[in-house]
Amino acid sequence: MYRKTVEELQKDQREKLVIDIRSEQDYIKETYPGAKHIFWEEFMEHIGEIPKELPVYLFCYTGQRSDEIAEDLSEQGYEIYSIEGGYRSYLRKKLADFMKEDDGTAERLADKAADAERSIIKKFKKTVWRPFTKAINAYEMIQDGDKIAVCISGGKDSMLMAKLFQELERHGKKNFEVVFLVMNPGYNEVNYQTILNNAKMLNIPITVFRTEIFDTVVDITDSPCYLCARMRRGYLYSKARELGCNKIALGHHFDDVIETIVMGMLYGAQIQTMMPKLHSTNFEGMELIRPLYLVREADIIHWAQYNDLHFIQCACRFTEGCASCGGTEKGSKRADVKRLIHSLEQENPYVAKNIFRSVENVNLNTVIGYKKDGIRHHFLDTYDDAANPNKE
Repeated sequence: MYRKTVEELQKDQREKLVIDIRSEQDYIKETYPGAKHIFWEEFMEHIGEIPKELPVYLFCYTGQRSDEIAEDLSEQGYEIYSIEGGYRSYLRKKLADFMKEDDGTAERLADKAADAERSIIKKFKKTVWRPFTKAINAYEMIQDGDKIAVCISGGKDSMLMAKLFQELERHGKKNFEVVFLVMNPGYNEVNYQTILNNAKMLNIPITVFRTEIFDTVVDITDSPCYLCARMRRGYLYSKARELGCNKIALGHHFDDVIETIVMGMLYGAQIQTMMPKLHSTNFEGMELIRPLYLVREADIIHWAQYNDLHFIQCACRFTEGCASCGGTEKGSKRADVKRLIHSLEQENPYVAKNIFRSVENVNLNTVIGYKKDGIRHHFLDTYDDAANPNKE
């Protein structure tokens, strides 16, 4: 039989070869201890590197690709096994093992949460804590008496934002309350359990509610991502208001902002940005704030890696290859823009900041046209007025 479980792999005390056949990017992010990397599409090109004298174990995302390879090579005389459930099964076991309530686990969890909190105001004070508080103050995101729903999707950004709000409650001067809100729109088992476990580990008291958004949009072929995002936002506003909140906080960061600016220009033929705060048009009295507005994504990743924290990569059911079980956002327009900005920053480290500042320094005298409150304005509307200032 060419299939084995993660438990069987771990019990095999022989010298063996473990191969991760997911993408190189996902292998670099995290892999099974001691695993070698060969991408599944290139596997047969490296067949000479696979020893017949050693047992070989294969990890793919779900077990499908590794099944196909293991079946073929088993017929050629290799002792080779596909891990049932793929890398997802390893993550599930790893999370379950970590959360067992014996052998001092509770103490280890407390220590890990304390270390993550301490690092925010120590090691990451300049790169994370100060930009966070600067954005809140510069854009007047929080007022006395606010009750804020800190919305947690389970990724690195929203989890860090939750910890930052806990620190702000401890050290800030504002008189406000927070609720840590998690919406489950239909996550797969691994993603949902990862969110719950990370919240427990980081001592974040979450409030969870369930929706059926993924099931609702599953058959939508025209802009399902747009519809899903709108529905998620609406449910968050609704639940936050039900809990007595007047604001929701989302985890968009500095890189999201500049990528949105460039995407608007390249793909939308418009100049626009992701605003630091917005009044809701559908939920009167509600407001959206983005406290990570000035925090760079690289610094968020650094914080997570420094504290050995592992969050889900993507919450979308329809691209589960890019969730905690593996995969990337490769191929999306945002990923293309991210790579473009990164390549430009290699030549000029000020590119990102210049993109950000460009929407703060718009000179209407040098703009052909613009739109405000739904009304279009054109430079010709007042062009002759400048030449004849005394014209009545």
